[in-house]
Amino acid sequence: MIGRLVDSPARMANIKSQIKRNAQNERSRERNRSVRTSLKTSTKKARAAVAAGDAEAAQERAREAARALDKATSKGIVHKRTAARRKSRLTKAANAVV
Repeated sequence: MIGRLVDSPARMANIKSQIKRNAQNERSRERNRSVRTSLKTSTKKARAAVAAGDAEAAQERAREAARALDKATSKGIVHKRTAARRKSRLTKAANAVV
């Protein structure tokens, strides 16, 4: 799907630059959505390792989730303070298992 707004007859832009901008926005929306979904998955894996009580796996999963959060922050998908808060909470939970 190239665009829900671009292909919609009710909201078709007349200006060439806006048509291009709508297409760009749609591509970035899809990309950002997949990154946010993978962030949720990595966080869930870390929380599951903490719940299982496996200290080594919890540390490793928390490290992977923190790396994914840093990447998302650098791409502007997640705000840096949001990423810092989530990393802090994950690390705190992982360290509590140890």
